[in-house]
Amino acid sequence: MIKFVLWLLLFVLCWPLALLALILYPLFWLISLPFRLVGIVFEGLFEFLRAMLLLPSRLLGGRPR
Repeated sequence: MIKFVLWLLLFVLCWPLALLALILYPLFWLISLPFRLVGIVFEGLFEFLRAMLLLPSRLLGGRPR
């Protein structure tokens, strides 16, 4: 809702810039999508490595986090 109100404010102040933002936002979203997917994969990989490194201490009765 806040994004919409800000866009309306931009539309009132400078309508060509607001229309350009409206057109370019989906394009920017499509370009950034692969980077987000890579980030999700690396986050999962690091969480897996952390679980593998902490597994021996958990099996020996370490404190759970």
